[in-house]
Amino acid sequence: MPDDTYRTLETGGRSRFTVQGSEFVGHAEPVDDVAGAETFIEGVEADHPDATHNAVAYRVRADPFREYADDDGEPSGSAGQPVLSVLSGRELEDVAVVVTRYYGGTELGVGGLVQAYSTAATDALAAAEIVRRRPHETFVVTVAYDDSGTVRSVLESEGVAFEAAYEAEVTFEIRAPVAGAEAVRDRLRSATGGRATID
Repeated sequence: MPDDTYRTLETGGRSRFTVQGSEFVGHAEPVDDVAGAETFIEGVEADHPDATHNAVAYRVRADPFREYADDDGEPSGSAGQPVLSVLSGRELEDVAVVVTRYYGGTELGVGGLVQAYSTAATDALAAAEIVRRRPHETFVVTVAYDDSGTVRSVLESEGVAFEAAYEAEVTFEIRAPVAGAEAVRDRLRSATGGRATID
C-alpha cells in the first residue's frame, strides 16, 4: 500500500538567539490552509510591532499546493527563501514559519542573514513536535431515523471520526482518510439500500 502520509507539526515551536547584536526569534506553527497561515503571520507581526523585519514562509496542502516566502525588506533571497528551504528540506506541509529580527546595529551581509534566518527556522521546528498525517476529507450523510443505527455501526467499524445531529432526519458529518473515503461511502450506500443521501 502506498504511503500517503505527509509530515507536519502537532505543536508550534519557538527559538531565540542573538548574532552580532541582532536578535532573531523563530516561530513555527501548524496551519490548516493559506488563510490560517496568513492569520498566524499577522498575529506574530502584531506581537512584535517594533521588530525590524518579520520574514515569513509557508507550505500548505491547498489545491493547488502553495509555497510562499517573503523577505520583508531584507536583501532579496536572504530571509524568506532560506526559511522556505528549511521547510521544504524537511518535507513539512501545512506549516508556517515567521522569523522576527530586531536589528542590532551591525550588518550581517547576505551570507550571515541566510545563516541566521535558516538557524532560527531550524531551531523553531526542532522545538515543535513533528508528526505524520494522512490526508482527510469531510463529507455529510443524511438518513432517516430508521437507518441511523446502521450508519453509526458502519462508521464505528470503519474507525472514522464522525458527529451526528438528530433533527427531522439524522445528519452525520464524517471525517475519513482520503484513500479510504470512497470505500466508506460505498459501504454506507450498500448498508442503507441506497437510502442515504451523501454530500
